[in-house]
Amino acid sequence: MVRWRSGTVSAVRREWRGAVELDVTTDEGPLRALAYPALTGTPEVGDRVLLNVGALVMGLGTGGYALVVALPDRLPADPPSTGTDRDAGHLVKARYTPLQPILLGVDEEASPHREVMATAESLDGMPVVTADLHSALPAVLAGIHADRPDAKVAYVMTDGGALPAWFSRTLDGLRDHLAGTVTTGQSFGGDLEASTLHAGLLAARHVLSADVAIVAQGPGNLGTGTPWGFSGVALGEAINAIVALQGTPVGSLRISDADGRARHRGVSHHSLTAYGKVALVPADLVIPDDLPTDLAKTVEDALAPLTTLHRLVHVATDGLDAALLASPVRLSTMGRGLTEDHAYFVAAAAAGRHAATLIP
Repeated sequence: MVRWRSGTVSAVRREWRGAVELDVTTDEGPLRALAYPALTGTPEVGDRVLLNVGALVMGLGTGGYALVVALPDRLPADPPSTGTDRDAGHLVKARYTPLQPILLGVDEEASPHREVMATAESLDGMPVVTADLHSALPAVLAGIHADRPDAKVAYVMTDGGALPAWFSRTLDGLRDHLAGTVTTGQSFGGDLEASTLHAGLLAARHVLSADVAIVAQGPGNLGTGTPWGFSGVALGEAINAIVALQGTPVGSLRISDADGRARHRGVSHHSLTAYGKVALVPADLVIPDDLPTDLAKTVEDALAPLTTLHRLVHVATDGLDAALLASPVRLSTMGRGLTEDHAYFVAAAAAGRHAATLIP
């Protein structure tokens, strides 16, 4: 449940697209807090803020903020529309929570893209890379642009992690390198809003004119350490959606020899479950061709049962380290960078490189 606190803004720290970081003084001491101005208004020094501190108290990795729920003494103005019609959209996300936003869906009647979306049925063979963690996004992008720097790449964000796209500093740093972001399901804050993954994929292709799309959740993977209790299960459903829409699915495998948890070493059980038990149609599963010998054997053995459905594709990695080092955003997964978890990032980049070869 929610752990509430009340405090006063003592400093406004850094800002990025859609978010502002604050120092807040409470009766229990200073806290670092995050506000989304589109939802709460823009906090200023001296404002009283109501906070949700649950994730902060628990010490969750990507939840290391107190979250601003409201500026109770200085409410933001109403949006410019009357709110009595659907002219500004009626897509409700984070539904039936106190901060549910009402947004214009890319395929709604009031959308300028309605006509295009009403007739869109196919991805026209567009390659789509699926990745378990948000941290794979810049690595996949680096792999695509290593060989096809001109490729238009769209990010389709699912709702397994953070719901506001604004939470992601990675996404903010990649704005100039992406054709755009489509937030799907309950997630919101992208350049385009879609109610479903299917609509989001079609918007990436037909509205953003993407050559390649990357599907991944926002920051904050949810996992319980059980075989089925993790948000990455949705990757298998994404593969099914891509094929249903006549796209070409490319699976980025979560590979690591640095993760301290046995279930994530070699090929993570997240990848094995999503691609091996949830996906019902074939995908290309990409393996970098220069993994350390022991890791390569572990990966091949783990993936062997999946070859009855999927195709394993070995991809050369020459030049990928340089592309990863040139990433416009810092590479980090579970607190590990490129040097500490090289296999993870190069596997994601290899998936991007393979996708680039499939651009029609």
